[in-house]
Amino acid sequence: MKIMKYAVTFLLLTALAVAQNTSDAPPTAAPSTSTGSTTNSAIPTDQENAAKAKQLIQQAIQTLGGQAYLTWRTQTSQGRSYSFHHGEPNSLGTQVWRFREYPDKDRLELTKKRDIFEIFNGDKGWEVTFRGVRNLEDTDLQPYMRRRHYSLDSVLREWINQPGVAFFYEGQTVAAQKQTEQVTIMNAKNEAVTLNFDIHTHLPVRKSFTWRDPTDKERNVEEEIYDNYRNVQGILTPFDVTRTYNGEMSAQSFLTEASYNQTLNPELFDPQATWKSKHK
Repeated sequence: MKIMKYAVTFLLLTALAVAQNTSDAPPTAAPSTSTGSTTNSAIPTDQENAAKAKQLIQQAIQTLGGQAYLTWRTQTSQGRSYSFHHGEPNSLGTQVWRFREYPDKDRLELTKKRDIFEIFNGDKGWEVTFRGVRNLEDTDLQPYMRRRHYSLDSVLREWINQPGVAFFYEGQTVAAQKQTEQVTIMNAKNEAVTLNFDIHTHLPVRKSFTWRDPTDKERNVEEEIYDNYRNVQGILTPFDVTRTYNGEMSAQSFLTEASYNQTLNPELFDPQATWKSKHK
């Protein structure tokens, strides 16, 4: 049960790049009352509106690091993460080491002993413990894949360049207690992501998206709030990330270290190789 608690905790925390396609077209996600209220200013129309949205997006990309941000291939990080249930903390948090290879490889090493692993490669995911290798169930895997598909990196590095994508400028609004400009990006499948950019720094403050649960048909809103940006090798990286689910806090992560473009051994993303390396 302790192992599964760690697994659930970090499936809630992982996110970033391209994966699952959802079949239902979500509307623009409305900001939750927990992160800010909306006060839209005058919004231009048609082509001017789309041009304004594109301008804000490109301004954010340049602020994040421009080509350095758009072309990084690997990211390693270390920090501490916490999970919540209905907005209340349900763990004391745990240390995490993370290794990512964009766009679809991800490895988390959990606990102080680094003896629990979650590995994602393509559309598959595994948990590796002292008991062996376990394929993640869909109920655990699909939330990760959904967040990866709607991740900030995926949207800014891939979505905006896809055929049929539409851009909507939605005016100024308060998000995460900051004055922001709000933009929604909708792809050809009618999947939408709403981004809020700080009007002073131009950095992403909040990302939100909406999806429909295939079981109960209810719509759900997931948000990420970015803070404490630091310059890492020319890339502005949020060291504090807060996640919310339907307006309630669900997870927080706080990085202490991060780096980019280190050469990563392919075996890091192989669950069987991971198991063998720990049980020689």
